[in-house]
Amino acid sequence: MMKYLQNLGRSLMLPVAVLPAAAILMGIGNWILNVNESSVIGNYLTSGGDAILSHLGILFAVGVAIGMSKEQDGAAGLSGLVAWLVGTTVLSVSGVAGLQSIEENAVNPAFENIENVFIGILSGIVASIMYNRFSHVRLPDALAFFSGKRLVPIMSAASMMVVSAVLFFVWPVVYSALVSFGEAIINLEAIGAGIYGFFNRLLIPTGLHHALNSVFWFDVAGIDDIASFWASEGEKGITGRYLAGFFPIMMFGLPAAALAMYHTANSKRKKQAASLLLAAAFASFFTGVTEALEFSFMFVAPVLYVVHAALTGLSLAVAAMFEWTAGFSFSAGLVDYTLSLGVPIANQPLMLILQGLVFAVIYYFLFRFLIVKFNLKTPGRESDEDVQGDEAKVTETADEKADDAPASEKDETAVMAEKIYEGLGGDENVLTVDNCVSRLRLEVEDMDKVNQEKIKATGVPGVNVVGKHNIQVVVGTQVQFVADEIRKIRKKD
Repeated sequence: MMKYLQNLGRSLMLPVAVLPAAAILMGIGNWILNVNESSVIGNYLTSGGDAILSHLGILFAVGVAIGMSKEQDGAAGLSGLVAWLVGTTVLSVSGVAGLQSIEENAVNPAFENIENVFIGILSGIVASIMYNRFSHVRLPDALAFFSGKRLVPIMSAASMMVVSAVLFFVWPVVYSALVSFGEAIINLEAIGAGIYGFFNRLLIPTGLHHALNSVFWFDVAGIDDIASFWASEGEKGITGRYLAGFFPIMMFGLPAAALAMYHTANSKRKKQAASLLLAAAFASFFTGVTEALEFSFMFVAPVLYVVHAALTGLSLAVAAMFEWTAGFSFSAGLVDYTLSLGVPIANQPLMLILQGLVFAVIYYFLFRFLIVKFNLKTPGRESDEDVQGDEAKVTETADEKADDAPASEKDETAVMAEKIYEGLGGDENVLTVDNCVSRLRLEVEDMDKVNQEKIKATGVPGVNVVGKHNIQVVVGTQVQFVADEIRKIRKKD
């Protein structure tokens, strides 16, 4: 179950990756409309952005179907769309009214919001299951045309009819529960935002934070903070409450933590620590991608990570308390922050910069104190034995590759991929290879055959064992290219 949920979390990132396009269109469009309310170009751009934000359910149906299917085939995406169309049509207000033989205005309000991300995710899951089960099925010759991948959309439609029948009775209950959960957090106001921020970070190691995010960022429980912010809908100072507090952390707090780790690194290892921390800190500040930095201390100094989660919760609570709001579509980095400044509903967003500077000071001195006080083994503070071991592994790997093409003739990413793959046990041990925004997500046959030291010697921020057969390698924002190189190795072999 944990593996399945992690794959689902990774799959959610495919449709989420589309959101920056909406942010750019909405952000630039709103900037123009702030100057000229009747601007044709401004309205043109915001309409384009709204086209994405208004159809997130479809994007998630297609994206999850592709991401959860074994071969990530386009047929799975088409099947996700088919499942979505079947489910949302059957359970639409008019569809339910027909089934119950009542007027549309008497239909349960739960069905008024049936075209949501939750149904999109469910449609994608149904389609992926059908793809994994039926994409290689051969039918008798008389029906051969419908064999294999052509069978998947048909089975997805049939399955979604069954699921829709269940949802006809279950969805009103589920919807009420989700709304009640969202309302409970909303009623806690700033404290609720802080609680959400705290658990958002704590769930990062498992990859399950995406499920929590969907409740607050999308329309699963009617909050829909991302779309509402970019559409400039709702109450000023409230819309964006579950987004704004991340900016001070990702743009200022975590980079300051990286500086503290660099300053506390051993003198002879500062250069090595700087190469990791500088790149990770810049990614956090500029794009809001934090995992490369967080994984650098998450497991070697878990107390720091709990402190980081608590400070994230505090940041969201403070921003919500003072009603300072800005928004993002992808993550809380400089790019999204700049774009959000032109959105009319943003409220005193410049105060988030001031808050970020304060949190930078807190992060720096608190991290520095804890690292020195408890002699935490953050990057650059490893023991001599650990470093010598890593260096030996690097030498060993280089020797093993001596009969291959010279390293100078190979792409740096390809070399890293080869070393990581060797550390995982190669073809004999690696069962599946996948990736999310910053991590390789792999399934192995025998975890005892994985050489974590060899993997870490490539310079990756961290390795995370999440089950008996599942392991994650934190690479950073270039993870897709490493994953592609590993797939090439597997194909070649």
